[in-house]
Amino acid sequence: MTAGRRTAAGLSALLVGAGVAHLVRPEPFDRIVPRALPGPARHYTCASGIAELGVAGLLAIPRTRRVGGLAAFALFVAVFPANLQMAHDWRHARPRKRAIALGRLPLQGVLVALALHAARADRLRQV
Repeated sequence: MTAGRRTAAGLSALLVGAGVAHLVRPEPFDRIVPRALPGPARHYTCASGIAELGVAGLLAIPRTRRVGGLAAFALFVAVFPANLQMAHDWRHARPRKRAIALGRLPLQGVLVALALHAARADRLRQV
């Protein structure tokens, strides 16, 4: 298995887990939806869960892996404001919670880079 395929498989598994979590236990995700967004937080939580499952599917199929990587990139960028909201909300929380919230910020950059790697690796394989 190539590095790009491993990256895509890992991201796909991560996104399945996250998507299921958003849909099965939405409350923690509802709390980090930025309050500036219009409408109920639950709509955003469910929409992101569904998007995560869809992107996971795109990454899992070789024929759609490139678009899946690009979709994962867009998804990871789109949900970054929720991570910022969590970091802001938890700024006075216990040290462990603060560390989790702050640790998610650079992790999002890693996920963005991995998504681009999955998209590019597939493109390079086709050349």
